[in-house]
Amino acid sequence: MIATLRKAFNAQFSEEKYAAMLADIIAQFDYTPKFKIAETPVFIPKELKKKLVEACEDIMKVIDQPNFKELTEGAFFKDSMRVPNEDDHSKFIQLDFGVCLDENGNLTPKLIELQGFPSLYFFQELVGGMYRKHYDGIPEDFSQHLNGLSSEAYIELLRTEIVGDTDPKQVILLEIEPEKQATAIDFYATEALLGIKVLCISKLIKRGKQLFYVDDKGSEIQVLKIYNRIIFDELDQRPDLVREYDFKDEVDVEWIGHPNWFFRISKYTMPLLKGDYVPKSYYLDKLESIPTDLENYVLKPLYSFAGAGVQIHVDKAMIDAVEDKSNYLLQEKVAYAPIIETMDDPAKCEIRMMLLHNSKTNKTQIVSNLIRISKGEMVGVKYNKDKTWVGGSTGFFEP
Repeated sequence: MIATLRKAFNAQFSEEKYAAMLADIIAQFDYTPKFKIAETPVFIPKELKKKLVEACEDIMKVIDQPNFKELTEGAFFKDSMRVPNEDDHSKFIQLDFGVCLDENGNLTPKLIELQGFPSLYFFQELVGGMYRKHYDGIPEDFSQHLNGLSSEAYIELLRTEIVGDTDPKQVILLEIEPEKQATAIDFYATEALLGIKVLCISKLIKRGKQLFYVDDKGSEIQVLKIYNRIIFDELDQRPDLVREYDFKDEVDVEWIGHPNWFFRISKYTMPLLKGDYVPKSYYLDKLESIPTDLENYVLKPLYSFAGAGVQIHVDKAMIDAVEDKSNYLLQEKVAYAPIIETMDDPAKCEIRMMLLHNSKTNKTQIVSNLIRISKGEMVGVKYNKDKTWVGGSTGFFEP
């Protein structure tokens, strides 16, 4: 998006350099990521950075308002979705923006969706460093982070918020069969940097209100903090998973990222948001009249695993056929602009702004980013596995 940097990067790119970078990433943990890593980082110009920050601030004004929990009580349409001991703030927030062009042809972000849930906080730091290591010409004053946050300060902030003063052995990253997850490399990076245990929920031992796991030496370790990475949609699809602990159980643990925020800050929040950076969104069960220009809308389940069930070619019959309309959202389409020049066709771009609630300042701040690049109709690595210059990337912000 910054023409001079893009031209210089493309001029030095080679399949050999890209292969060397991938080999370096694989060697870190003797593990091959299951998702495509993009051949290029993205250079985010100052004006777009400014708009992204403004968009995040606008959205956080809604999330931070005193009645936000009251406004999002409808997100829990099943009792099994609610977890005890909810805290006051979502520790992690992801805001996904498509990069578009405004009426004057200028780059502008448009919100696609949002999540009150962790993302690839540790892998993104790793891959950003790998782009710098294997390619020349990424300016030193360009950064993955904002407000002068260095890589070292970023990791220390994550360590403080996830582990704090607790013995790392008593902090776990909780998942469903983590070694089989597409994001497993992020778990391994988290484990390496924080020294915490990556654990399947089926391995938790429950005694009264206490949780334990058995370490590599055969000793039982009490769990005091849970860094939760379980997606409820996936858990619902795994009745075969034998486990002692259920999310509805009252247990003596501190949630680092309480599960309830996964529901509150989600597609359910979209209709509550307004402004230049947000598309029109409607709860399907509260829609007074169906728009006549349905070709400009997408139909989304409020909760679905890995984007399942999203319909991008919507008609009235499709809407009428939805049985549980309370679980669906009708959202205005976002017109991604193909603005990243590659060796052949230009690519589209989606920027995930990764936020963290800082317990010391009691503020939610932007700490990093994740970028998806695509040449397909839908932006997202799962739809474009066979394409080149496509996949997960990271962005470097112009200072």
